[in-house]
Amino acid sequence: MTRVAALLLLAASVLAADDRLQQRLEWFQDQKFGLMLHWGAYSQMGVIESWPLVWADRKWSNPKISTREEMVEFRKRYFALPRTFNPTEFDPAVWARHAKAAGMRYVVFTTKHHDGFAMFDTRQSEYRVTAPEVTFSRDPRSNIVREVFSAFRKQGLGIGAYFSKSDWHSPFYWRPDVFAEDRNPNYDTLADSRRWAQFVQFVHGQIGELVTGYGPIDILWLDGGQVRPPKQNIDMDRLVAMARRHQPGLIVVDRTVGGKHENYRTPEQKVPQKPLDGPWESCITMGTQWSYKPADTYKPARELVHLLVDVVAKGGNLLLNIGPQPDGQLPEEAVVRLEEIGRWMAVNGKAIHGTRAFAPYREGRIAYTRRGNTIYAFYLLEHGERPPSQIVIPAVRPGSGTHVELLGSRASVEWSVAAQGITVRPPDTATAEHAIVFAISGTL
Repeated sequence: MTRVAALLLLAASVLAADDRLQQRLEWFQDQKFGLMLHWGAYSQMGVIESWPLVWADRKWSNPKISTREEMVEFRKRYFALPRTFNPTEFDPAVWARHAKAAGMRYVVFTTKHHDGFAMFDTRQSEYRVTAPEVTFSRDPRSNIVREVFSAFRKQGLGIGAYFSKSDWHSPFYWRPDVFAEDRNPNYDTLADSRRWAQFVQFVHGQIGELVTGYGPIDILWLDGGQVRPPKQNIDMDRLVAMARRHQPGLIVVDRTVGGKHENYRTPEQKVPQKPLDGPWESCITMGTQWSYKPADTYKPARELVHLLVDVVAKGGNLLLNIGPQPDGQLPEEAVVRLEEIGRWMAVNGKAIHGTRAFAPYREGRIAYTRRGNTIYAFYLLEHGERPPSQIVIPAVRPGSGTHVELLGSRASVEWSVAAQGITVRPPDTATAEHAIVFAISGTL
C-alpha cells in the first residue's frame, strides 16, 4: 500500500468513527431521562462520598475534622469500610424495573469513585468489592458492576459507566508516606514521572477491564476534572482510542475538561438559563446529596417533573441521582418518587422522549418540545391546581390544518387564534398532576 493510499484509508476511518459518534450522540439526545446511582462502601457511613477524605475540602465535606491527626485517623476508618460492606438486599433487577417504569432510558453507575474502591472485579488493585477481606466478596453477586449492567441491559436501558480518573487510595496518586493536602497528587508528577506513569498505566488498565469484560457500554462518564494536562496527563487520546476499539461509538464524557473528549457537557446540580451548544445533561440529586444519607429530604414529585420538563425544553437530558442504602435497597421514599414520576410519564412521555428543543423553550408556565412537525406545549401546574378553562400558548403559529390534542385524553380540544399563538380550552374532564401537555400539529 502506498503512503497516499494509507493516508486516505486512515482519513476514511476517522470520518467513519466521527459519523458513528454523531449517531450515538443523536441516540443519547433521544433518551432524555436517566438514572444515576452513587453507591459504594461509603454508604455505610451515610456521609458524602469520597470528599470527607480531602483535608482542603473538610469545611463542607467533613467539618468535624479539625486537625491533621484526626484526618489521618478518619482516613484509616474510611478506607477500612469495604471489610464490612455486605449489601445482602442488593437486587439490581428491582432498581432497573423502577427506573424503566419511571420513564428512564439509561443508567450511569459509579464503577469507582474518587476514593478508589472499585465496585467491579478489577485486577489492578486489591481495593475492590471482590477482594477476599470484603464480606460481600463471598456472595455470587459480588461483581456489582456486572450485576447492575446486566440487569439494566435486560430492561433495554442504555449503560453508562461512571469512573473517577483520580484515585485517593492508589499509592501512585496519593503517596502513602506524605500527607495529602488536597484532591490532587501529593507529589510533583513532572519530577517523579515514573510514579505518575504507573498511575497512568493503572487507569488505562481499569478502564480496559470495564470496556472488555462487562458487555456493551454506551457512555464512559469520567469524573475528576482536575486530572488533566499538564501536571495530570493520563494520555486521553490513547485511552479513548483503546476504549473505542472495544466499544465502537462509545460516548466519552471527560467532564469539565472540554475539548474533543468531552462529547457532551454535564452541568451539576443546576439547569442552564438557556440551551447549551451541543448535547448536554444536567446531573441532579433527588435528595440533598449524591450518596445515601439517612432521613434525607427528597424533592417532591411535582418539582422533579417540572425539573425534567425544564431541562428537556432547553434541549438537554436529566440524569437524576439516587443513593442506594448500605443494604442494597433503594430508599423507600425515592421509590415512591419514581412511581409518581412514572405515572406522569406513562401519559406524557411522548412529549419527552425523542424530542428536541423548540424556541422560545419556556415562557412562564408554558414549556415546549418538538418532534418532527408536532409541537408539545406543557402547562406546569401548581400543587393541587386544576387546569384552567383557557390557556394561551403564545409560541404556536396556527395554520389551516392545525390540530390540538391533550395527551391522555380522548376528548376533543377546542382552540382559537389568539393575538399571539393560540388559546386552548382543556376538556372539563382534563385532570392531571404536575403538568398537562398539548400535542399541536399542522402549524406554520
